[in-house]
Amino acid sequence: MLMEAAAYLERIEDLRAQVARIVQTVSPEALNWRPDEASEAHEMNSLAVMATHVAGAEHFWIGEVVGQLPATRNRDAEFATVVADTAVLRQTFERVHEQTRRILQALTQEDLDGVRQARDRQVPTRWAILHVIDHTALHLGHMQITAQLWQGGTAVESPRWFQRLK
Repeated sequence: MLMEAAAYLERIEDLRAQVARIVQTVSPEALNWRPDEASEAHEMNSLAVMATHVAGAEHFWIGEVVGQLPATRNRDAEFATVVADTAVLRQTFERVHEQTRRILQALTQEDLDGVRQARDRQVPTRWAILHVIDHTALHLGHMQITAQLWQGGTAVESPRWFQRLK
């Protein structure tokens, strides 16, 4: 595996693990709770929605764009997610984990230096991978705040940067 691809994989797996940790540590009721439930708009999403969306975006950018797999993502369905417990989310994370690992392990230098088709645009392969890291980190922060609001202001346990170094 290329060192660069291994570094990307390590960051993606670290962020995904932090998302999974939040989902696993809250109550089942918290998974579907939205901070502004009175609003018909869904600008504030539930933890289940955000976790599903993060996995869906990773599948799209790594699987469909970088790995050039057939298009299967249903982004709209991600935002309608309601779960009874964490089981379906764990399965989703496991599936995307295996897919991402397999695709990044197989990348060549030519792949990394190249471009990929993302719907109607061409994007650099590196940009697509870095976008997954950027996007996951953004929504991880949203999830931390949502969980903190659910818990009445109690901070969500989050590892410090130096604790996440390997």
